[in-house]
Amino acid sequence: MRIWGLMLAACIALPATAQVEQTKGNFVDKFRQLEEQLPTPNVYRTGSGAPGHEYWQQQVDYKIKVSLDEKKRTITGSENIKYINNSPDTLTYLWLQMDQNKFSKHSDAFETMTQSDRAKKRLSYYAMDYIARTKGTDWGFHLTKVESKGKKLDYVVNDTMMRIDLPKPLAPGASIEFDIDWWYHIPEAKKMGARGGFEPYERHGNDVYFIAQWFPRLAAYTDLAGWEHKQFLGTGEFTLEFGDYDVEITVPADHIVGSTGELQNAKQVLTKEQRERFEAAKTAERPVFIVNREEALENEKEGTDNTKTWRFKAENVRDFAFASSRKFVWDAWGVKMPESDRTVLAMSLYPEEAMPLWDKYSTQSIAHTLETYSRYSIEYPYPVAWSVNGPIGGGMEYPMITSNGPRPTITKNKDGEEERTYSRRAKYGLISVIIHEIGHVYFPMVINSDERNWAWMDEGLNSFLQSRAEREWQEYYPSRYSHPRAAIPYMQSENQTPIMTQSDSILGYFPNAYIKPAVALNVLRETVMGRELFDFAFKEYSKRWAFKRPYPADFFRTMEDASAQDLDWFWRGWFYSTDHVDIAITGLTHARLAQNPETEAQIKREKELSDRDYIAELRNQAEGINTRVNKFPELLDFYNEYDQFTVTDSQKKGYERKLKGLKDWERELLQHGHEIYFIDFENIGGLVMPLVLAIEYTDGSTEELRIPAEIWRKNAKNATKMLVRDKEIKNIVLDPHHELADVEKANNYWPERAMESRVEMFKGSARKNLMQRVLADKKRAEKAAKAEADKN
Repeated sequence: MRIWGLMLAACIALPATAQVEQTKGNFVDKFRQLEEQLPTPNVYRTGSGAPGHEYWQQQVDYKIKVSLDEKKRTITGSENIKYINNSPDTLTYLWLQMDQNKFSKHSDAFETMTQSDRAKKRLSYYAMDYIARTKGTDWGFHLTKVESKGKKLDYVVNDTMMRIDLPKPLAPGASIEFDIDWWYHIPEAKKMGARGGFEPYERHGNDVYFIAQWFPRLAAYTDLAGWEHKQFLGTGEFTLEFGDYDVEITVPADHIVGSTGELQNAKQVLTKEQRERFEAAKTAERPVFIVNREEALENEKEGTDNTKTWRFKAENVRDFAFASSRKFVWDAWGVKMPESDRTVLAMSLYPEEAMPLWDKYSTQSIAHTLETYSRYSIEYPYPVAWSVNGPIGGGMEYPMITSNGPRPTITKNKDGEEERTYSRRAKYGLISVIIHEIGHVYFPMVINSDERNWAWMDEGLNSFLQSRAEREWQEYYPSRYSHPRAAIPYMQSENQTPIMTQSDSILGYFPNAYIKPAVALNVLRETVMGRELFDFAFKEYSKRWAFKRPYPADFFRTMEDASAQDLDWFWRGWFYSTDHVDIAITGLTHARLAQNPETEAQIKREKELSDRDYIAELRNQAEGINTRVNKFPELLDFYNEYDQFTVTDSQKKGYERKLKGLKDWERELLQHGHEIYFIDFENIGGLVMPLVLAIEYTDGSTEELRIPAEIWRKNAKNATKMLVRDKEIKNIVLDPHHELADVEKANNYWPERAMESRVEMFKGSARKNLMQRVLADKKRAEKAAKAEADKN
């Protein structure tokens, strides 16, 4: 989802989990059970993490008629809402979300904006323009009717929430229908930091519209929190109810519309040729153009005062959005689902300016997401999936439809010719954002988590699955989420909050809600649980909570329930604290089993000789100093002939008697000559983790050793691991595959290693993408070749 730099929320961190205070000693139990902090299981949510046998959720059905006025850039709508009370409670009022009111003149989001000290000296045009726009025009909802059965309903608008007072209490199992009419000014999305709006294009003066969060819709009423009605401040997104939608969208007659749901009146809004292409796309081997580039270019020149009404229906969705423009190129491709063999239409809408990037990668990225996510979580349940090159710049998701960002760079060379190129960052940025946003149709649009409170439950889980899909796109995909090192800068920072922080209060929203939980789940899968256990448990969570509303405890409990692993230490460390991973190898002791007296004497004698190498002795030898015993040999005696390690006959006989008293297996163990090592570890960062060791022996052989995190259960600060081997250790590396998110690599080696670095002298250079540089090189080569040919 898009994160807007202008919208700065209050920075209130949740405290790390309090440790039970001790009166004696300073024991810290990193493995203390988490149950005391989680909601008590009940008939709605079980202790296993599954929905209870009396689980319930509300249903809200919508019939909406909406008109897009292109000249005035306004939306005008009329909706009929049917609210079904499936809860065991009697309701006397309803709360609706009015997200567009975030852009009202005196919204909480606007009034609580803060600026950094830097803004006092350096203010962007976008920031100033946003302030001017918000103060100049009321961009919020303008309500013109709130009625039920022709009678006015009493209501109160509180910033981005509206309470409707019911004419009579709504009993369990009962329903009510009411009507709301409204209109509002459509914001310019990029300039106002909106999740929906328009983007103007200079050529022919056309706009691209992505209309989202555009109608008053019911807030969630839940078993755990009652009404979920925190104000919309811009970061914490939304928590909504599932329902069925019947929506009529009236737009200029030459617009193409993509939307949540299935198109109901194709004959009225599409040409015969477009309908034929649409049908062909369902079984095609590659994406098919419904509206091609040449047709879109021709279409955008015209403009019209006539209108068309597109009708869409959607079942069991929690929201609704649509896109509209006469500029759209439209391609589509049928994707077979792996389990049911259903066909889902993957479709893309984009202006001609988005080519040659979007036509190559957009619909392919949708198809890839549907295939991978459906294997790892649940099968994609809806009939269509859209990617729109919308106006918001980044990415944003709604049921079945997403708005996504990057486009090619369009420049003109010295000859005035247009050149279109795209950077490596733009290519992979587009693929990644489409995977991410289509992935959000699964999390949270189907697995319906509470985004306003727990951003990580949709952003983090989705970013984790995104990293898995990216690794299946190509090897060594340049992913932001797949490698544990991505979380290290944030986890080291003093400016962070626990993952379990309410969305609007997070410090460092992107690393907190996206990167750290994605890394945590990668670590959980690859290092802590293993792929088989993790994949089964994660899929079980997805199946249990599809089309239902999970909370954090439901995820934590399901992952443990389906894997038979106690993960409370993991949730506590990664999600409830700001500890980081920094584990050091602080020492290694090499010991041998005491053997027969003669062998032991020789070992002690060798140690004594090595300890003699004191600098003064060495320098005396170098100077050739003649000692007194050399001058007077008569000073030598018994102790010069026999050292303190001399073994006597009685000692030898005592050892033989000891062997006779042992069992065969005890005698073998004693005489085998095992190498014993004691490896000392220190937990500097505070976050307990498994130990992954790569051990190399002096004979050239290697071993990888994985020690569970429970090694820290008696002492979370220091641990010593004893290894008994038949060969001598040459070196040890902690975290050899960089899987622990360990912030300090220098202390992960025994013996210590010097850390390598490279320093390069440089000068600043003009920033061009690789494609631009290659094209420039080719043109220079062509000119040189032409000049050479002209000479000849």
